[in-house]
Amino acid sequence: MKFAFYGRVSTEDQQDPASSKGWQLTRSKQLIEPLGHEVVAEYFDIGQSRSLPWKRRPQAAALLTALADPGRGFDAVVVGEPARAFYGNQFGLTFPVFVHHGVGLWVPEVGGAVDPGSEAHDLVMNVFGGMSKGERTRVKIRVRSAMASQAATEGRFLGGRPPYGYMLGDAGPHPNPSKAAIGQRLKVLVVDDTAAPVVKRIFAEYIAGRGLGAIAEALTADGIPSPSGHDPARNRHRQSARGAWSKSAIRAILMNPRYTGRQVWGKQRKDEVLVDVEDVALGHQTVQRWNDRADWIWSAEQTHEAIVSAEVFAQAADQQATHGNRPKAPRTRRTSRPYMLRRLVRCGVCGRSMEGTWNNDKAHYRCKFPSEYAAVKGLDHPRTVYLRESAIVPAIDEWIADLFAPERLDETCAALATEDAGPDEVATARAGAAKRRITDCDSRLAKYRAALEAGADPVVIGQWLAEVRVEREAAERELHAAQPVDRSDADGMRKAVEALGDMAMVLGEAAPADKAEVYASLGVELVFHPGSRTCSVQLNPSGACTTGGVEGGT
Repeated sequence: MKFAFYGRVSTEDQQDPASSKGWQLTRSKQLIEPLGHEVVAEYFDIGQSRSLPWKRRPQAAALLTALADPGRGFDAVVVGEPARAFYGNQFGLTFPVFVHHGVGLWVPEVGGAVDPGSEAHDLVMNVFGGMSKGERTRVKIRVRSAMASQAATEGRFLGGRPPYGYMLGDAGPHPNPSKAAIGQRLKVLVVDDTAAPVVKRIFAEYIAGRGLGAIAEALTADGIPSPSGHDPARNRHRQSARGAWSKSAIRAILMNPRYTGRQVWGKQRKDEVLVDVEDVALGHQTVQRWNDRADWIWSAEQTHEAIVSAEVFAQAADQQATHGNRPKAPRTRRTSRPYMLRRLVRCGVCGRSMEGTWNNDKAHYRCKFPSEYAAVKGLDHPRTVYLRESAIVPAIDEWIADLFAPERLDETCAALATEDAGPDEVATARAGAAKRRITDCDSRLAKYRAALEAGADPVVIGQWLAEVRVEREAAERELHAAQPVDRSDADGMRKAVEALGDMAMVLGEAAPADKAEVYASLGVELVFHPGSRTCSVQLNPSGACTTGGVEGGT
């Protein structure tokens, strides 16, 4: 028999993808190879939480799609570790699909194929789903309890970027000898002499009666860089704001109790809510919500130099409560709304990415620069810029279909297969910085894994591993974005486009979510010019063309 292998790893599993896939695949082969079977296809999800249903994991969803294909090339699926594949009741929701298509499911825990008619097999698989859910819950409780204790009793800095007005300083070697042996050191917040006076000014002016918008306007007019402008290396996504202060930045500073010199943890929490209350099988999504102030964990003693006194902070907090300026918990919707041009449209006035909004049961994109940021000299921005999705999507579809029509395909592929215009100094610098960050992350990951094998606290090490992996993924995205696109193979590009078939039919019959993926893969970029009510659109493929299944076409 020919088998497809499925496995999964995420940051919560405290393993790197290569080693995790290796042992799961080895365990799968140990089950089937003694019987003369072989693995011919591999599906392995990386960075996907076990709580996500199979349809929301990329590789698991691809495997489910392959089950329905008579030419799939395999007879059964083998899972090396069911606790990583099935969470909660996922086995009961997924296995019937295997049975329907006549594809077997093999796991080591039952010694071979899962028998759909066996109550014992069903019980075993559901037990592993429950164990998987319990394991994840226990890890979550242990990590949160440990961090709460460290914040309250030790006042320890628990990671993340320092608030505006502070920098990270060295607080000496780690008290745990095994962690100190691998170079892990404690961090402490140190006052930033440049930004700290601005924080004091914000509190003073707010208590004196100035509003958030007035403070933002005054800081911008005085040429004081905003938090993102003060630290541009860590805020590349906000550079389009042109250094202007936003009301939300002022509010965040006024609400941050760490300016009083005490460490505070647990201001926000992550809740899991149903994606669709009418369809529980879609699973949950994580949303971040504010905790009540009474539930915040404060350090018993002052842990770093204060920028404002506790009395000043309390007075500002009372004024915010009176004015209703405290952020509200985000409202959840019953279903997510499809935006086909999400993150693809920019405002032609300020250059910011336009946000999706739903008006009159239709998708729109808007930019509210004047209401969110202080006025910038020389920038004449309308109060709100609106673009209705339905007004532009048909024209985009018609344009793309015309570009890739048979009679224009050679011309389009030749245009995309441009010669290299020479090295981009900015891109080269970004790529070099990203490579250095990746190397540094790999070095730290190796040290943390060595510490874990030496018997260090798995909860703490797991937290460090998760933070470094997130940092490494961001560096990889930066490196990919900085790489020049290879478009020299016009013939290869033509073959890839021809594999898609009739582009007009593909775009015309695709569901909104699938069409959004097509736009993203083609590198559709739009700039909306509100004055002339026109859009500039271009294709900027960021890599090799790929094909995939969408509803209604290939």
